[in-house]
Amino acid sequence: MKQTQRHQEILDLVRSKGYVSTDDLVLHFDVSPQTIRRDLNELAADNKIRRQHGGATLPSSSVNTAYDARKIMQQEEKNRLAQALVAHIPDGATLFIDIGTTPEAVARALLNHQDLRIVTNNLNAASILMAKEDFRIIMAGGEVRNRDGGIMGEATVDFISQFRLDFGILGISGIDLQGGLLDFDYHEVRVKQAIMENSRLVMLAVDHTKFGRNAMVNVGSLSQIDMLFTNAPLPGDIASHLRDSDVHIEIIT
Repeated sequence: MKQTQRHQEILDLVRSKGYVSTDDLVLHFDVSPQTIRRDLNELAADNKIRRQHGGATLPSSSVNTAYDARKIMQQEEKNRLAQALVAHIPDGATLFIDIGTTPEAVARALLNHQDLRIVTNNLNAASILMAKEDFRIIMAGGEVRNRDGGIMGEATVDFISQFRLDFGILGISGIDLQGGLLDFDYHEVRVKQAIMENSRLVMLAVDHTKFGRNAMVNVGSLSQIDMLFTNAPLPGDIASHLRDSDVHIEIIT
């Protein structure tokens, strides 16, 4: 395979997965580790990727992918993760639902439940949940973000902080290889932190593309999550980070 063709395939893999390891690329292309490292260095020099320990990820940590694009990315995987997550939520529970396309998949998966009480800052999730007459849906106040129906701001944080609910369904933009939870918007992060602080059990469903993905604002640590649902084995560094934690991990394939 020509180098230019291999470079393009590497870019396609990084865009689809969010993070690719050097070892996986060596196996995928059946070339030497030195060849892959040279490819990654050249792509990084052109700012097409960003080198990470043991692999590569997307270059930008300041701008998220557009909502319409995120909504269809890994859609089947998100739906399977959502179904696995809601299996742990009993009828009659109280819960927060955060902003994000995966929390919206969770909202759809909850439609077979009964008598839920839900606090959310996600207009799209609320619209989905309105189909159930036995659900009580409480919208957080604040500024509506036009591009994705998220509600945020100081008023949103204050509103969420009034509640103490059974479950918090979190959305996240990326998880670095040290287990840090990352996002792009400071105001959105404040809301996520309020959900984490005011939930008895915090649940996070993420497809494999979120691991190793960069974003500029720190939300917290994976060790603060109670239940993690994902669709591939955790990268080695993250697995090591969680080895001594009490996080319940389910791999849904």
